[in-house]
Amino acid sequence: FRSKAAVRVNEELLRLYWGMGQDIVARQMEAAWGSKFFERLSKDLRSEFPYMQGFSERNLYRMKQFYLFYSQEVKILPQAGAELESVSSPQLVAELQKDIIPHQVGAEFETHPIFQIPWRHHNEIFTKCESIPEALFYVQKTIENGWSRAVLVHFMEADLYTKQGKALTNFSRHLPEVQSDLANQVLKDPYNFDFLTLTEDYKERELEDALTANITKFLTELGQGFAYVGRQVQVTIGKKDFFIDLLFYHTELRCYVVIELKSGEFQFEHSGKIGGYIAAINHQRKKETDNPTIGLVICKTKDSTVVEYALENINQPIGVSEYELSNLLPEDYKSALPTIEEIEEGLKS
Repeated sequence: FRSKAAVRVNEELLRLYWGMGQDIVARQMEAAWGSKFFERLSKDLRSEFPYMQGFSERNLYRMKQFYLFYSQEVKILPQAGAELESVSSPQLVAELQKDIIPHQVGAEFETHPIFQIPWRHHNEIFTKCESIPEALFYVQKTIENGWSRAVLVHFMEADLYTKQGKALTNFSRHLPEVQSDLANQVLKDPYNFDFLTLTEDYKERELEDALTANITKFLTELGQGFAYVGRQVQVTIGKKDFFIDLLFYHTELRCYVVIELKSGEFQFEHSGKIGGYIAAINHQRKKETDNPTIGLVICKTKDSTVVEYALENINQPIGVSEYELSNLLPEDYKSALPTIEEIEEGLKS
């Protein structure tokens, strides 16, 4: 009950802010009042409504931005009223007063998703996004996944809008349409591993160690729905043992996800190797209720044509993405760092 009440309060607050932004724009109040407009309006509103928060100068300006940004798309700008030529402070508050509790939004806009996320989330979105489609992408993702503002900011800084769904895959040929579409949306290209610090000539095992040591950040970068199963997961094929770099289960795709890490460029043989791992997981772990296992090769670089050729005749669903890693230390820096043993010995002395 409390949760539903909080959601309703948030919706009404956003409609209030939308209406106030609409009034400020429609009545051309800034033109009438000049540079002191937001300062005076803030003072008057806080005096008239002492128990209501959110009437700071900065927040009032944000209301105007909020309305101007989204009204580009929804096309519900009202006819602008006559410019206020000689308006006094009490008159101005009176003009807004009738709209404050409650403020009605047009019927066609009543259930729009922008009224379903918190105001502080909006401040991040409409001040940083360059287009309405990008903003609505993050609005929808916040609604679907219940993102906190910190998580939202992380994904915006990682540019999820341009990266999600960009991995090269053969999913459309090997998965049912619904699962193929969702799987393509789930994968990103590139992945941002800037939360890691490695030396310049790091090996694949070091990359794997670092990712699993930072598993929470890694899962955040992978995105909603990934559940960590294990690393170096053993599968026995015939008389030989093989070890999968990383194994996940995706709760929305309802399938296992095999991930192979490559510290260099994607090669033809990578698709064959991960294809064998996918088959092994399907035979040895997949339940009847699970969807077909998918594979993801995350490599330092890739040639798109090589990837397309490699995946063309592979009969397992595989995606290929790159990763970005900027926090690299010179190789000789490593030798200057004390080992764990040296630190422990120093503490004893």
